[in-house]
Amino acid sequence: MSNYLISISKNETLNDGVIHDPSSKLKVKAFDLIKKRFKPSKGEMRFFVTAGEETLAFETQGYNKHRQLLILQMISYYCIYLGLIEAQIHSTLPVHFSY
Repeated sequence: MSNYLISISKNETLNDGVIHDPSSKLKVKAFDLIKKRFKPSKGEMRFFVTAGEETLAFETQGYNKHRQLLILQMISYYCIYLGLIEAQIHSTLPVHFSY
């Protein structure tokens, strides 16, 4: 697995960061669905992660036909960074989550 850069501003929580891939210049933004409202952007790919009490949304920024495998690797790298070892990645928002 490659190394990615993770940026988190001082005003955001640890679960609201951006993952950067230096090779492809792709960015994937993380959203904590418990604390923040998520409004999907048109033309971007998105995935959702559940791990215990955590539910996160991930959305690409500037998606330009990047490989889906790259995006999933970036998301799993971020989950490992957060210590969410039991994380499950979903292509749609899980049914049990009421938004």
